[in-house]
Amino acid sequence: MSTLDKDTFFKYITDGNATKGDFIPIGAAMLEGEPLAGAHVKIPLKTMNRHGLIAGATGTGKTKSLQVLAENLSDKGIPVLLMDIKGDLSGIAKASPGHPKIDERHAKIELPFEAKAFPVELLTLSEQDGVRLRATVSEFGPILLSRILDLTDTQSGIVAVIFKYCDDHKLPLLDLKDFKKILQYATQEGKAEFTEAYGRISTASTGAILRKIIELEQQGADLFFGETSFEVDDLLRVDENGRGYINILRLTDLQDRPKLFSTFMLSLLAEIYSTFPEQGDSDRPELILFIDEAHLIFNEASKALLSQIESIVKLIRSKGVGLYFVTQNPTDVPEAVLGQLGLKIQHALRAFTAKDRKAIKLTAQNYPDSDYYDTTEILTSLGIGEALVSALDEKGRPTPLAATMLRAPMSRMDVLTDSELRDLIDGSKLAKKYNATIDRESAYEILNEKIKKAEAEEAKEKARLEKEALKKAASKQQSRSKSTSRSRSKSTRMNPIVKVLTSATFIRSVFGILTKVLKK
Repeated sequence: MSTLDKDTFFKYITDGNATKGDFIPIGAAMLEGEPLAGAHVKIPLKTMNRHGLIAGATGTGKTKSLQVLAENLSDKGIPVLLMDIKGDLSGIAKASPGHPKIDERHAKIELPFEAKAFPVELLTLSEQDGVRLRATVSEFGPILLSRILDLTDTQSGIVAVIFKYCDDHKLPLLDLKDFKKILQYATQEGKAEFTEAYGRISTASTGAILRKIIELEQQGADLFFGETSFEVDDLLRVDENGRGYINILRLTDLQDRPKLFSTFMLSLLAEIYSTFPEQGDSDRPELILFIDEAHLIFNEASKALLSQIESIVKLIRSKGVGLYFVTQNPTDVPEAVLGQLGLKIQHALRAFTAKDRKAIKLTAQNYPDSDYYDTTEILTSLGIGEALVSALDEKGRPTPLAATMLRAPMSRMDVLTDSELRDLIDGSKLAKKYNATIDRESAYEILNEKIKKAEAEEAKEKARLEKEALKKAASKQQSRSKSTSRSRSKSTRMNPIVKVLTSATFIRSVFGILTKVLKK
């Protein structure tokens, strides 16, 4: 290619990436496989709440791209939440040891490299070490809980009635045992009460709901539902140097429990949407979320859950929150969500089968046309740490599609050791705030006490009735005994006629005996 063509390409890239506001330079555009020094590809902070996608085959550098974005956002004072499925992001807490290849890469792209550690908070949904994330059943509410459980309209109606009953009777719904207890109460001990106030509740429907709850429990949801509830404002912390915290949610033990992961994600997004103020057309986002292995959400999601995710993705950007999905192929993300993603960082795809080649052609159609690249061809020829990048400029227009050599992470590209993890968690202020388990009196205990009192009252009433019955029986028996005595008394008191007859008979008998003796 001629120098003139390179100059034209350089102008094409730099003009398309020109920005008046703050931005993140993530690398330099490549032409014919080599980076063009100074042709920097930039992501404006102003449009980072328009969501994004990082895709590519295994081993092509998706996680490192995520790491680069997270580090640079932190440096700009923007907090980040990372879903760490593979467990390879904790090294962000330590500075990179450096490497000659990193220096060589940064010399080519003409971007300075500085090794840095970043403020990190480790979070957990399970029994892994870290700050425990929890939410109460009440915070979910009947609509979100019904969608998580994938309930029918009838079953959702029953859930709404359960929540109404608990609100009316000041019964806190904190964990799943609370909800199961009230379900049982509605069709057994409290059946009459529920029927009178809310109508009859089908035992078949409550049984179906209970089975769905048990299914959720089997994925570890009993660890998630409860207190102390996590406050989403704690995701927005900055350190003493003004750098945003990088909150890493450890999910290495949840890969086979996608329903719990989905439950948490919906809870978190719903809480953020209801809590964060409207930001309007701000110059920077409030919070950026990266969801690694995003197919875990979408592959196992019900239609109702997908609908909820799509709605939140469309609405949450107005709160200054950006969602970034990290997955192997863009086709892992539903089209309704994919259409909302402004930034796309596409690493190499591999064409091993006819299905792979078809997927690559479909992927190429998600990117703007370019006079400088055959998108379908370049998708299979990108090297590690290289990607096709298309962002949105400050006016919301796609920037020029650029095959980009990406900058290297400033932090360690490896995990923390066990002792480093321990030190990080021991020094956490949030761990002290959230890791104590609280099980205060709630619907389970209150209903159990209510049932116990009702049973005690029932037993007392039963004893009283039995006592009265015994008393009546004794009184009746006494009456019968007196009646018998009177009858006997009457029979022994003979009237004068009987007495005379009896005496005459006796006298005749005596005279008869005397007569027989005299004859002899």
